[in-house]
Amino acid sequence: MTDAVGRDPEAVSKFVESFAAQLVEAGMQRMPARVFAALLSSDEGSMTSAELGEQLQISPAAVSGAVRYLTMTHMVSREREPGSRRERYRVHGDQWYEALTNREALIKRWEAALREGVSSLGVDTPAGRRMAETLAFFEFIEAEVATMMERWRVHREKTFGAG
Repeated sequence: MTDAVGRDPEAVSKFVESFAAQLVEAGMQRMPARVFAALLSSDEGSMTSAELGEQLQISPAAVSGAVRYLTMTHMVSREREPGSRRERYRVHGDQWYEALTNREALIKRWEAALREGVSSLGVDTPAGRRMAETLAFFEFIEAEVATMMERWRVHREKTFGAG
């Protein structure tokens, strides 16, 4: 059995569950991982709560909780259907970029806390040196991510055109 564009719905479902399992293994919660994988694998990149519930065989409450998590992490956005009260949940082509970029704010907060820790503990103490090394690591990562993201923008435009 195939869908309107010739895909096997069972194979698509297996992919969604397999990719979701990989996301769970990487630390994402199970329901958000399943919803994200379903959205990512849909041609439109968007689905309603009812469509997600039907495809994944989950309750509206499970969809709602998953979408709440995914919107907080900037991996999915909510959109109103024109002329309707229904919302659609959309995954964007640059969701990985957005998710990683939003982590930069978290890293900056960690850096500020670590600077305070180095100052409080004293840079010449074992704990202070450990804090300083951790701070240096995050500063390094922050600089590398910024450089990498610029390279990605250039690569993405060359590969997929202006987005």
